[in-house]
Amino acid sequence: MHKNLIKIAIVDDSKTMLLTLKAMLNGLGYQNTETFSSARLAFDEIKKDSSAYHCVLTDLNMPELDGMAFIRQLGEIGFNGGVAIVSEMDERVISLAADLAKIHKVRLIGNLSKPVSVKQIEMVLDRLKTLNVVKMQTLQYLSEQELIEAIENQQIEPYYQPKINSQTNRVDSLEILARVVKPGRIDAILPQHFLPTAVSLGIENIITFQLVEKAARHYCELQVIFDHDFKLAINLSPKQMQDSFCAEQMATILCVNGLEPSQFIIEVTEEYALRTPEQLETLNRLRMHGYGIALDDFGTGFTNLNQLRTLPFTEIKIDRCFISSIRDDKFSQVIVKSLIDIAKEQKVELVAEGVEDIEDLEYLRQSEIGILLQGFFICRPKPINEVVRWYSKWKQVSEKSIS
Repeated sequence: MHKNLIKIAIVDDSKTMLLTLKAMLNGLGYQNTETFSSARLAFDEIKKDSSAYHCVLTDLNMPELDGMAFIRQLGEIGFNGGVAIVSEMDERVISLAADLAKIHKVRLIGNLSKPVSVKQIEMVLDRLKTLNVVKMQTLQYLSEQELIEAIENQQIEPYYQPKINSQTNRVDSLEILARVVKPGRIDAILPQHFLPTAVSLGIENIITFQLVEKAARHYCELQVIFDHDFKLAINLSPKQMQDSFCAEQMATILCVNGLEPSQFIIEVTEEYALRTPEQLETLNRLRMHGYGIALDDFGTGFTNLNQLRTLPFTEIKIDRCFISSIRDDKFSQVIVKSLIDIAKEQKVELVAEGVEDIEDLEYLRQSEIGILLQGFFICRPKPINEVVRWYSKWKQVSEKSIS
């Protein structure tokens, strides 16, 4: 979506701040902005059509209706855009604001500290895109026939992306990512081009079973290469989380290949994982059977920090929107610090997704708990033969850095 089509509401009782933010946004190419000197007026306008606005920048300390009440009311009408707070806040206020926003079902995407800089605004709007609040492109999907043929021809292939321990540089686990690999085609087909078709046909389980079976067969080969135990991780959809047969069949596949559930991590996406009692029951049952349970993409949905203390997760994956440029983003630093405290308290693994440069990697390596790192800077998703080649080079670099 072009910048001019992204509609932004700026809410502040200071006319100077409204003019300043509008000028900064215009300078960045965001021309479709509206300013409101009252949160009440802003809410009344957004309420008319909440889908018309993609982002709201709001002050906290305002007369009549303050920022916190405004955010709560946005949640009550189901506002699905991003919200950034424009205010100077200390770390405890930022953390509480993020937690309250999730309770109110609002996507808080950042804190712009006054005086606001252009770099801060760019960072927040980049996060807006990462959260998929704004659809960036129209995708072409595989047809039903094309997908069925790919399944019948065993063309659903596992690609692997490692999670690296920040303190030891060892591969702690490999996330299994689905790809369709067709003969004669250079590039593998990404999930966003075929999973919607699979969902419409109700055949997600078949794709998952092909992935698990092939990955289970690869495990022993990779274990020899890594020279230590590791875990495999795979994502289950909301529908699969309510299907007891899916978990039973996965257990059978693992058993046939000599693997235990404890060697597998089930990743559930935050936006969907906690909606129904049936999904929570499945979550608990999988954990009882020994599977690890990861909350994927933390920050894109509405799980608040307190829920992380009560649900049986063994791993929390911080969405890339909080990892990108974390070295310069106080808001992201506060969120990650809160998660590190919870991870130490609950003895769960913490994974930083989207590590894409050396500065972010070095910042995250300062953690005391050996946070796991995952991202293109370390390794892109690869088929097994390329993972083996990558690890050979990674091992050499790791040995030098440790020594």
